[in-house]
Amino acid sequence: MTSLNTTVSVKNKKIRVGRGIGSGKGKTSGRGVKGQKSRSGVSIKSFEGGQMPLYRRLPKRGFNSLKKNKIAILNLNSLSELIKKNKINSEEKISLENLKKIKILKNTYNKFKILGSGNIERKIDIEVDFISKSAKEKIEKIGGKIILKKS
Repeated sequence: MTSLNTTVSVKNKKIRVGRGIGSGKGKTSGRGVKGQKSRSGVSIKSFEGGQMPLYRRLPKRGFNSLKKNKIAILNLNSLSELIKKNKINSEEKISLENLKKIKILKNTYNKFKILGSGNIERKIDIEVDFISKSAKEKIEKIGGKIILKKS
């Protein structure tokens, strides 16, 4: 017995649905007879045949507090850039309300924090809710005043 190595090339032929009974996928186009799934434009997403759907089996997670504090965070380098560009006056007291007034911070923020990344050249008076140790040291080294709000 001899085996012949013949390769048969099979073309991936797309079946055209709904093109007459003789085509093999005509009349109902493989959708069966009647019912919701045989109609056009119907999708039954997340329907599991009467079984409790997955999204209802899993517990609810998370909580968004209405009293959550949105904290505005500024680094010393961004503060010094704002002073250089004359957007902030270094002689006046810098506070959250003043920064909101001149539209540097959005009105949604209700607390203010300074971080110590970068350096500051001019002395400033600043009123904050929170401040990092490095930022406090850098401001006091220049001779600036820090007022911590009690909240």
